[in-house]
Amino acid sequence: MTDSYTPPKVWTWDKASGGQFASINRPIAGPTHDRELPIGAHPLQLYSLGTPNGIKVTILLEELLALGHKGAEYDAWLIRIGEGDQFGSGFVEINPNSKIPALVDRSGPEPIRAFESGSILLYLAEKFGAFLPAGIKERTEVLSWLFWQMGSAPFLGGGFGHFYVYAPIKIEYAIDRFAMEAKRQLDVLDRQLATRPYIAGDEYSIADIAIWSWYGQVALGDVYGAAEFLSASDYVHVIRWAEAIAARPAVRRGRIVNRTFGEPQLAERHQAADIDQALASSSSSG
Repeated sequence: MTDSYTPPKVWTWDKASGGQFASINRPIAGPTHDRELPIGAHPLQLYSLGTPNGIKVTILLEELLALGHKGAEYDAWLIRIGEGDQFGSGFVEINPNSKIPALVDRSGPEPIRAFESGSILLYLAEKFGAFLPAGIKERTEVLSWLFWQMGSAPFLGGGFGHFYVYAPIKIEYAIDRFAMEAKRQLDVLDRQLATRPYIAGDEYSIADIAIWSWYGQVALGDVYGAAEFLSASDYVHVIRWAEAIAARPAVRRGRIVNRTFGEPQLAERHQAADIDQALASSSSSG
């Protein structure tokens, strides 16, 4: 392996980083332009994109609606990160970190903002008393796995996914390093799921939603097309769990919201009928 790069003593941003998402990366925060966010008719306003992080929230919202929680009705507005929507002043006001998803709850006397996908899942689970156990032991187990996902997924996405799929130059060292970590994480999950149906035990929870949106989709070949490369089929318990969750009606509905690629897709959701129509159109065209 040839080492042809010497890091500078002081790093400065003097050129684009390259790759598919080069336009969204910069070393400073804050808005780049003025743009107010739209507000729909429902209590919950979601601003997102159908990425693994984005679909965590729409899946949970659809699961809550399936349980009969009418207060979980929501408008899902599309944030096109490739076009810099996340740097608009309205979005930055909700999430100073300029990352999707971001949520505003307007059901109370004052709007409540929530950003970071794990925080939004926890907020909604507590608000509606669902998909998060009340018992301290069971609750802590779910939260431990939720935070495991928040800490581990950057190695899967920004690490393995970036260098395997998006980086303009394929770097053997980087791919080997992050593929090894991705496989280790899948092994962690497989060992956990060998003795229980869901991540934290016998009950489906926000930990399953968060982890499935990344690792379940990777194992099923729906993210990065890397299932064969990572030998995901070796993880039989992960596959069993991933397939079971993928078959849930609310998961099928939630994963297409704010999706702008593949089929089916639904750029924005403002009522349940929007999803019904998108699924029906995809079924008839297929």
